[in-house]
Amino acid sequence: MTSMHLARRAMTLGLAAAALAVSGAALAQPKTTRIIVAFPPGGPVDFVARTLSEQLGKELGHTVIVENKAGANGAIAADFVSRAAPDAQTLWLTSVGAVAINPALYPKLSYKPATDLTPVSLVVNNVEVLVVNAKAPYPSGAEFVEAARRATAPLTMASSGTGSVPHLAMELLNEHAQIKLMHVPYKGAAPAITDVIAGHVDGFFGDIPGLVGHIAAGKLKPIGLAAAKRHPRFPDVKTFAEMGIPGVDSDNWYALFAAKGTPAADAERVSQAVRRALATPAIKAKLEASGAEVAGSTPAELAKVLASDSDKWARVVRANNVTPD
Repeated sequence: MTSMHLARRAMTLGLAAAALAVSGAALAQPKTTRIIVAFPPGGPVDFVARTLSEQLGKELGHTVIVENKAGANGAIAADFVSRAAPDAQTLWLTSVGAVAINPALYPKLSYKPATDLTPVSLVVNNVEVLVVNAKAPYPSGAEFVEAARRATAPLTMASSGTGSVPHLAMELLNEHAQIKLMHVPYKGAAPAITDVIAGHVDGFFGDIPGLVGHIAAGKLKPIGLAAAKRHPRFPDVKTFAEMGIPGVDSDNWYALFAAKGTPAADAERVSQAVRRALATPAIKAKLEASGAEVAGSTPAELAKVLASDSDKWARVVRANNVTPD
């Protein structure tokens, strides 16, 4: 064999070895799952994502990181996840609004939750509790409703914005108690809560995790639950159904979704890992201490909840002519 042939063969073998090395390096790349959060760091959804991520990584056997893609009422995060590879390695942790309320509020929404996303698992439930100023003369939601019926001027209800879960919970109470509370929208829950504490508005429906600190500090009084059952954090607070006002059921759940086209086996694999992570005593205790209720589910169970809540909130939006600010 000539020296030229030997040189060519050596070059061929060298290129093949280099290709194998590159291929091997690609295969050796560590797998990473990303949880996309449609809110800035530090909020309640971000807290749940970061509480879950480390243990979920242990269950999946690789790193799980949290990325914040806030803006456009969840549309930026939803679009990002819906266009991701359908492998369940990019997950969207969202509250109920962006997937079950926004489609009714925004006719030209850039994504369709029912078709552009794959359900993976519920993570937590956050039922709405009606709170009033600690010195308000209403020991329970029933007395609040009676006061609204007798009042010459409507009682006022703050919300975190038009079309938000607190706003629509108020509309459910109006409908089922046959009263007319006046809606006072704010830009977010924090200023709404501040004005209830200050006595500028009469009441507010909010997620329990966002209110537990104010209740514990004696600044707010919980007087009614928009839920099917009582909450373990406030066992003495009755549901509206227990007060004779059924139908006031509002749950701002958080759930994980993957991209459209994600194989059922991949969604189920991640769902099982989520449920194992949520059952870990330290994770369960941390989430429950915040006031959230741990609520893992199968993909099919989440799909059923999404369909049911989408129908419910669309009816409330239409019945009350709710349009975004």
